[in-house]
Parts: sequence; C-alpha cells; structure tokens
Amino acid sequence: MVSPMTLKIGKKIVGYKVVKPESEQAAEPEVAKQPDVESMHENVTRPEMLFGSTYKIKTPQSEHALYVTVNDMILNMGTENEERRPYEVFINSKNMDHFQWVVALTRVISAVFRKGGDVVFLVEELKGVFDPKGGYFKKGGVFMPSLVAEIGCAIESHLKFIGMLQDPEMDDHTKAILQEKREEFENKQSGKKEETEDKGGFPENAQLCAKCHNKAVVILDNCMTCLNCGDSKCG
Repeated sequence: MVSPMTLKIGKKIVGYKVVKPESEQAAEPEVAKQPDVESMHENVTRPEMLFGSTYKIKTPQSEHALYVTVNDMILNMGTENEERRPYEVFINSKNMDHFQWVVALTRVISAVFRKGGDVVFLVEELKGVFDPKGGYFKKGGVFMPSLVAEIGCAIESHLKFIGMLQDPEMDDHTKAILQEKREEFENKQSGKKEETEDKGGFPENAQLCAKCHNKAVVILDNCMTCLNCGDSKCG
C-alpha cells in the first residue's frame, strides 16, 4: 500500500532541485541588481555636445598665446555614478611654428583619453619634457622646462577641476613652520621690499626650487629652504 505522503515515480529521473520550505524562502534577502555603470572606453559613442574648458598659455618665447581646450564627456548622467571624464583636446594658436607636432600631440592625448582608465600619468610625462634650448619662467616665478611641459600643466589644472587629481594637502603644523620661516627671512631684510608680483610674492634673489619649480628658495640658518613648498636641504 502506498502512503499518502509517498509519490510513486513512473518516469526516468532527468534532473532534480531542492525545494526549501516557504518560511526559509521568505527569510532570504533579495539580492539587489547592480545598475549598469558606463565607463570610458574607445568604443563609447560621442554625443553631439561635450562640456569643455579652455586654458590660455602665454610664453615669453612667442608673441602669440596658445589656447588648450579639453572637452569632457559626462558618464552615467543623472545617477549617483555620474562622473566627468576627458574625451578630447585641441590646441589653437596664431603661431604656426609648432603646428605639426601640436596636431600630433593633441591626437595622441585624445586617443589616450578615449581609452579610459587612469590617464593622469600623462601629466607627469608631459611635464617631464625639457627643451634643449632651455625653458622659461612664467608669471609667478614658476619655471617651465618646455612648452610641452606647460601644456601638461594646463591638462593637470583641468584634471584637478573635474576631480581626477587632488593637490597634496599640507598639514597645519607644516604650514605654521613655513609661515614662521618666511616671516623670519623677511625680518632679516634691511627693510627694503624685495617682493614683486611677477615673482609670486617671493624675494627677488630667491633661487629655483627643484621640487615645486618656484623661485622661492632662500638661505635660513645656513640651510636652503623653499618658502613655497617647505622643501629643505636640512630635512
């Protein structure tokens, strides 16, 4: 006699699964479906309109300025995963002396932007290019080893603007020591104001800092110290 709780199988078993009681099924948490997050890649479709910023570069080597424009794409617009990423770069100038390599440079940089991923390495690569004829000082006393390096600085400013790069934060203790050293140096002067706007507020006879490239290095207590970033030969 077959028990009421017993089922007789009359066909061949081809598969099975474990059925949990309804109480256990209700207790299991539902797994939230992850939203599709779009990231930058070389096959992403370019929209009709991009958001861009233009940076002016004026060097003492040319009477005409260069204008660096970086266009960005807004990914995942309107969601919590929204982010702004560089898509292409253009450089325009009345000076045609650099036309060929400028066009080549913008195409390479744009191609790297479209690849996606971590593109901030471009900044250090460009800033590390030195002109064999020598660099120049821009307004504020910052040394530029080449025009390519200043283009790198313009791109760096843009990446900071859209949040892909952040300036290293100097702690309050270091700021206080730096301000103290600067006041100490100024008090040792003969009363003659040696600071000028073009030197970024640093003494006229300050030397170039190898770390931050500002003419802000002075001698304090027989030690070369930068009044801009705090770098010191004495540690």
